[in-house]
Amino acid sequence: MSNVKLVVEVVRAHNLIAKDGHGSSGIFVELIFDDQTFRTTIKDKDLDPYWSETFYFNISNPNKLHDLTLEAHVYSINRLSGSDSRSSLGKVRIDGTSFVPFSDAVLFNYPLEKGSIFSRARGELALKLFITDDPSIRNSAAPVSSFPEASSSYSSLQPSSEESPVEKVAEELNKATKGGLMRMLHDISSSSNSNSNAQKQQLQPQQRPLPSQQQPLGVGVDEMRMRPQPPPPQQIRQMYPGGGGGGPSSNAFPSSEFSLKETSPFLGGGQVVGGRVRRRSDNNRSSIYDLVEPMHFLFVRVVKARDLPSMDITGSLDPFVEVRLGNYKGVTRHFEKNQNPEWNAVFTFARDRLQASTLEVVVKDKDMVKDDFVGGVRFELHDIPMRVPPDSPLAPEWYRLEDKKGEKRRGEVMLAVWFGTQADEAFSEAWHSDAAAPLDHTSSIIRSKVYHSPRLWYLRVNVIEVQDAVVGPERNRILNLHVKVQLGNQVLRTKTAPTQTSNASWNEDIMFVAAEPFDDLLVLSVEDRVGPNKEEVLGKVLLPLGSVDRRLDDRMIQPRWFNLQKPSSNDVEEKKKEKFASRIHLRVCLEGGYHVLDESTHYSSDLRPTAKQLWKPPIGVLELGILNADALSPMKIRNGHGTCDTFCVAKYGHKWVRTRTITDNLNPKYNEQYSWEVYDPATVLTVGVFDNGEIYDKGSGGERDRKIGKVRIRISTLETGRVYTHSYPLLVLHPAGVKKMGELHLAIRFSCTSMLNMVHLYARPLLPKMHYKMPLSMPQLDKLRPQAVSIVAARLSRAEPPLRREVIEYMTDADSHFWSMRRSKANFFRLMAVFSCFVGAGRWFGDVCSWKNSLTTVLVHVLFTLLIHSPQLILPTLCLYLFIIGAWNYRIRPMYPPHMNIKLSCADTTHPDELDEEFDGVPSNRHPDLVRMRYDRLRIVAGRIQTLVGDIASQGERVQALLSWRDPRATAVFMALCAAAALVLYIVPFQILVNLAGFYAMRHPRFRQRLPSAMLNFFRRLPAKTDSML
Repeated sequence: MSNVKLVVEVVRAHNLIAKDGHGSSGIFVELIFDDQTFRTTIKDKDLDPYWSETFYFNISNPNKLHDLTLEAHVYSINRLSGSDSRSSLGKVRIDGTSFVPFSDAVLFNYPLEKGSIFSRARGELALKLFITDDPSIRNSAAPVSSFPEASSSYSSLQPSSEESPVEKVAEELNKATKGGLMRMLHDISSSSNSNSNAQKQQLQPQQRPLPSQQQPLGVGVDEMRMRPQPPPPQQIRQMYPGGGGGGPSSNAFPSSEFSLKETSPFLGGGQVVGGRVRRRSDNNRSSIYDLVEPMHFLFVRVVKARDLPSMDITGSLDPFVEVRLGNYKGVTRHFEKNQNPEWNAVFTFARDRLQASTLEVVVKDKDMVKDDFVGGVRFELHDIPMRVPPDSPLAPEWYRLEDKKGEKRRGEVMLAVWFGTQADEAFSEAWHSDAAAPLDHTSSIIRSKVYHSPRLWYLRVNVIEVQDAVVGPERNRILNLHVKVQLGNQVLRTKTAPTQTSNASWNEDIMFVAAEPFDDLLVLSVEDRVGPNKEEVLGKVLLPLGSVDRRLDDRMIQPRWFNLQKPSSNDVEEKKKEKFASRIHLRVCLEGGYHVLDESTHYSSDLRPTAKQLWKPPIGVLELGILNADALSPMKIRNGHGTCDTFCVAKYGHKWVRTRTITDNLNPKYNEQYSWEVYDPATVLTVGVFDNGEIYDKGSGGERDRKIGKVRIRISTLETGRVYTHSYPLLVLHPAGVKKMGELHLAIRFSCTSMLNMVHLYARPLLPKMHYKMPLSMPQLDKLRPQAVSIVAARLSRAEPPLRREVIEYMTDADSHFWSMRRSKANFFRLMAVFSCFVGAGRWFGDVCSWKNSLTTVLVHVLFTLLIHSPQLILPTLCLYLFIIGAWNYRIRPMYPPHMNIKLSCADTTHPDELDEEFDGVPSNRHPDLVRMRYDRLRIVAGRIQTLVGDIASQGERVQALLSWRDPRATAVFMALCAAAALVLYIVPFQILVNLAGFYAMRHPRFRQRLPSAMLNFFRRLPAKTDSML
């Protein structure tokens, strides 16, 4: 029996609706979880009842905790009527993915939903939920079967002073061992006095004396007490990444660690509860940053200085400004020999980390040995004003410099100092104290930036023919001509055309990816293959892309002739002397009607065509608030301890965003908000977390930006107007297995401008029209996508700060097309899950035919007869059945966006050797014996697939053999049966035949035999083409 239990503390309800009109009825809560039911005490004449009662549910199967649901129903009972009738005041449904350990549990006010279609609901129910596996806690009494009666004891609901508190659960991540990476889950006993006293103080404010007229329910409450037992020793359970006996199944509740967690943060617009934002009474000012927690900063803008005194003997001055606040120090760049410098630099200091009450702005002179003090200005923090947008920016003022004694001296500096939030316009360009880069680095690599991908075009080159190709002295041999087409780093060739003349024809299309601005030249070379790996260039053409025609539809582009230049001829005058020239016939155009796929087609973030003239108006706005990350795994070692320099990247459509880099912090807080226009709901937002490899200690070299994890969110799964605040697990697959690198806290809202336009969009094609009028083949798309990713990576890597190639490839899943045994298994199980409904229907029909339930079989016979004799009811009945199924599933609809699922991905059960094969590059660098073993394994799997495909082909060939006379006797019998069946169908009504066939299929097992039917035996004897194969 599992020791894992769900602890539910019912604290209070608020603002309930009065069912009897005057609020004299009794109120109680009924909890239902995992086939267990418990009820609280009845509170009479109170629409704001207070219980503070705790219940313990035993979890039968912790591995399926995420599939369970807790239901809390609030009922009203009228005792004055003398009946036990009750009416629903509302209910709360909480998915198993929202359950957390005790250390993360908080009191949460859940809004009440309707208990039924015709009921009403209002108010909130305050619950505190958490999971524990403390063996000293006994689960509650057996579920109640009748309506509860009152008892006279209330003290038994609360733990006594001698009882030990609920065990706290903590997680310790990222333990490195010799066998590879593994996750450790520590169950830390709470037997210490300090922890015990802390929890007792936490429980005491929730206890209050019960009035004498209120009596609790006598449902074995004494069994719910936490009896004093000696604390168990500290237990350590290892969660191996996959395979072997220590897999995730060895954990008590492994799925909760990798599941989504719903949160209720206080954002700029108020607290988010159940997807709705509750405005605070003191917050009357509207803000565009309402999806992030407001963070207050001290802003210091250093604009310029004038009339600074000279400090050197030569009369020169190399000024720079140093802004100091406690241990934080920001420095501007210095100017050489300039007494009136202009910096226009902004510095920010987090208000919750202020270490002093005085801000110092010091002007210094840059020297080789020691910087000289020029003058400074001091500000008291309590005198600095507060500025909140949309207030106008604070105007900078001139301040006279002071020496170290506080006396005025020559020189002035223009400054602006204010308190503000991340909504300030100067926030994105400012130097941040919580993101300070180490020495030898500029602040440009840590700032937040917005990027836009270049507009990508498909370039279609139709090589038609070449005439009068100039060849060497060997004119009698057969020419092997082909055309090489090059655009930047992309090189493609046509097929070889053997010819005995100087003319050749191909009429072959070659596709490239081009990006604006069109700076590259399109180079076409006509080559003759004179030997193995040896080509002779006969001529070439240089075409600037800016002069190429552009088309938006499938209209025909007129071809053009281009003269070929000799490879050794670059002089224009020499070209004029030539009377004859070789020429090539081409049709070249830029395709603007396609969408250039630079992402995986399964989770594309944009489906619009390249040409802006074909864009439709947006249907809504997607807003993303990147709040914070928690418990990140250390990615580097600095000063003897593990740390991270993290930033987040979000991609949707052509717009990329990058948050500021927060250095040396495993729990960074970003609180940055961004928005995108949405043109299609069938798109995906991708958010990734990376460790900044450009930040390193002095004396060490830079590294690649290393991935920490990413999150994908499909827009169509979001309800319009709802704010989703969840903590997403950051999961990364390593050669040693899946590893949780931390959690990313996001706030997401999708606002729809026109519901009618969005619904109309569901009936339109997913891709632009050109993909259907002139479709590109799958091999073409597979070749063009890496070219598009390479162009985007090259362009964004030149920005400042750069989005490096490894970030682009990880965000766009550039390696998703590589072979993986794990992915193959996952796709196979997905396919089986799709067909499971048909398998279930077949099993149900088999049970009907075997008469396992006689009543069901009789009802199916009656329904079948009605539908056969009234065929016009078949389609309405089917549509009504589908409607009822959809309405029934609405009550159990998912209330959170999908996230990375390790079970669906087969990441928790994959063998380590299969993971190592997935991470092996092409070509492989493993030992030949290991590669041979994997090749043999792949051959075995392919052999099974080959057999399956052959069996399916054999069944189809047997169907063809019915009338092909390959088996003359079988064909003659089949023709005779067809003639007899035609005669019977002409005489007997069709409805009667179908009715008889149905009754025959569902006949009683007494009239059946275990041997196959005659028709099946006849079909299996038909010949197939397998005997003709080698």
